[in-house]
Amino acid sequence: MNADTGSFSEYILKLENVVKTFDGFTALHQTSMIIPGRMVFGLLGPNGAGKTTLLRLITGLISPTAGKLTMFGGMEPGSSEARARIGYMPQSLAIYPNLSVEENMLFFGRMYGMEEEALKTRIDEVLETIELTGRRHDILANLSGGMVRRALLGTTLVHRPKLLLLDEPTAGVDPVLRIKIWETLRKLCDEGTSILITTHHISEADRCDRVVFLRSGSIIGDGTPEELTRKYQADDLEKAFVLATREEAVV
Repeated sequence: MNADTGSFSEYILKLENVVKTFDGFTALHQTSMIIPGRMVFGLLGPNGAGKTTLLRLITGLISPTAGKLTMFGGMEPGSSEARARIGYMPQSLAIYPNLSVEENMLFFGRMYGMEEEALKTRIDEVLETIELTGRRHDILANLSGGMVRRALLGTTLVHRPKLLLLDEPTAGVDPVLRIKIWETLRKLCDEGTSILITTHHISEADRCDRVVFLRSGSIIGDGTPEELTRKYQADDLEKAFVLATREEAVV
């Protein structure tokens, strides 16, 4: 089953029969989908479903074994043009614990070639968005885990990405911070940023505009949370995912 959303002429990301294998193991099977702009798009699936593999393909860290993946109307993943438009927040804390919140943002902004004055102005804006203005000079190693997660999100936003890739962004955070992060994501989407988020939490997938069910490297369902719930005649998205999994097993 393929996700077929949006127009081919107005897409942020397009996958056409993408396959990825590692030493004989197939992590993604004939995956096709189109992600339009200005949307929070969720990839829902258990560990090992292929979610992180897909993000690594999009960033250009790995290449597909077969099929084609293009971005922003025709750019190749991994190209300098595509990377300049992407913000990637991995599960691991890929920032520098011995630097301050602001110093981390300065480093990543400079890596993207931002002018100093524009970068400093942008850092002020991002710090306000992630609610860390008062902690800008604090060393990351001295902050709580939740604040570090917010700082990591800030480093992905500093260069104004068109597409934000978030791999389990609220893993290990408390419920209050999870709500704040989602409020931030919704605001970013409303301002024009497209967001692709991986999760295995049903409650988070329910917040997305559109959801793709992934299982064992294959798409087994796609649509809005409401469409998927109706399609499988389920009471909620969790039951819809279970039913989609059973249906795939029967097929």
